[in-house]
Amino acid sequence: MIRGTEVTLDDSAISALRARLRGTLLLPGGILVLADIRERQRGEDPDAERDWRWRIPSYMVPRAGAWLPRPTNVRPFRERAGIPWNGNIMKNLRYTASDLIAEQLPAAPSSLSHIRNFISKQTHAAAAAVLVMITVFLVPALLPPNAAAQTNQKKPVAMVGDEPVYAQDFLPQIESKVYRIRQQEYELKRKALEDAINRKLLRAEAEIWGISEEELLLQEADSTVPEPSDSEVEQRFVMQMFRGGGQITESQNEIREQMIQSRRQAAREQYFQMLRQKANVKIYLLPPAMEVEYDPARVRGNPDAKITMVEFSDFQCPYCEQAYSMVKILLKKYDGKIKLAYRDLPLEEVQSDIHGAGEASRCAGEQGKFWEYHDLLFENQNEYGESAFVSFAEHLSLDVDQFSACLESGKFKPLVQKDFDEGIRLGATGTPAFFINGIFVNGARPQPEFEEIIDNLLFAMD
Repeated sequence: MIRGTEVTLDDSAISALRARLRGTLLLPGGILVLADIRERQRGEDPDAERDWRWRIPSYMVPRAGAWLPRPTNVRPFRERAGIPWNGNIMKNLRYTASDLIAEQLPAAPSSLSHIRNFISKQTHAAAAAVLVMITVFLVPALLPPNAAAQTNQKKPVAMVGDEPVYAQDFLPQIESKVYRIRQQEYELKRKALEDAINRKLLRAEAEIWGISEEELLLQEADSTVPEPSDSEVEQRFVMQMFRGGGQITESQNEIREQMIQSRRQAAREQYFQMLRQKANVKIYLLPPAMEVEYDPARVRGNPDAKITMVEFSDFQCPYCEQAYSMVKILLKKYDGKIKLAYRDLPLEEVQSDIHGAGEASRCAGEQGKFWEYHDLLFENQNEYGESAFVSFAEHLSLDVDQFSACLESGKFKPLVQKDFDEGIRLGATGTPAFFINGIFVNGARPQPEFEEIIDNLLFAMD
C-alpha cells in the first residue's frame, strides 16, 4: 500500500520533478499515475513566498474511468506544471477517483483509501525515490475487477484429492449473479461520483456569486418549488390510506412535508443538471463487463474494430425493430470503430415456431446473405412463416432449393437454441439485449446511452 505525508520542494527540486513527470506513467496492472503538482499560498500575504507540494493522485484503470485533476483556483494545470494532460478540465474544477473512494464511500475497503495518503521527501534527491516507491507499492485492490483472476486462470483454486479445480469449472454458472453484484457496486460509485461533482460545481458557482452554497441552492432551486395545495395533500392522503388498507400511516402534515422535500430534491437535481451541462462535465466511469462470445460469421462492420456490440435479439420483437434502426445509425456514426455481432434470443410467447426466423437467417448466411436477410426480416415483421421466408430468399436471389432444404433440415435449430441459452445465462431475459465490450445494456435504450458507453470505451483505449 502507499503511505506518506506532504512534501515541500524548492525551485530546483520542482524543475527536476517536472522533467521526470512528463506525461503519464504506465505501471504494472494497467494503472496510470499522473503527478499532481499543486501550488499553495503561505499565510495571508499575497506577496508571500509560495511553495509546492507533490502528492500521489488517484489511479485510473483504462477500461474503468478517466483522469480528472484535483480542484484548484490557481493557474491552469498545464501552465503551472508544464505536464501534458489527458483528462477533461471542467472550468478549473478537477476531480479524481480517490475523492470518490475515500470521501464518498467511507465503507469501501481501507486499502482503496490509501491512495489518498501522501509520500514525503524533503530533499531534491528524494524526487526520484518517490517515483520508485510508486512503481513498487501497488495496491492489488486497485487492479481491474478481473485482473487478478485473469493472471491466474491456469492455476487451480482448489484440489479434490489429486484432481485440480479451476475457476472456469464453476464461475460460468454464477457469472450473471456476480455481475449483478458488480453492477450494484458500480451504481453506488456512480451515485457518489455524481454527488461529488455536484458539490464541486456548487462550490464554484457559490464563489462566483459571493454567497454560501446553501444560499445559492435556496435561491436557484428551493425557492422555485411551489407549496402543495390542500387538494394535492388530501389526494395523496387518500391514496396512502387506500394502499394501507384503510389504515392511517401518516398525517396530512407529514405528507405535506414529504411532498415539499420531494419537489425540492427534484428542483435541485434539475439545477445540478444545468450546472453539469454548463461545465461540460464528462463522466468516464464505466459499468462492469462480462465476457460474451459471438459468431464471426454474423458480424457487421469493421471486423477489427476495438468495440464489439453483441446484440441478443428476436426478429419479431417490436422493440428490436426500433433498436435495429438505432444500431444502423451507431454503425454509421462510429464507422470503423465498432462492429455489431448478432445472436438469437427468440421469445416463445411471440412466435409459434420459436426458431423459424433465426434458422432462416442462418440458411441465408450459408449463401453469404445473412445481413441482407436480417434486414428484410426486421423491415417486414408482419410477414412471417415459411412461405415468407422463401419469398425473402427469392427477393435476395438466393438458391431457393438450397435455402428450403436448409430450412427443412432444421440443422441450425441447435445453434439458435445455443444462442438462446447463452443469452439467458448472461441475464438477457428480454429483447433486445446488448453487450458493448461486455457492458450490459438492457432493452432499446435511448441512443445517447449507447453513445456514452462507446465514447467512454474509446477514450479509455486512447
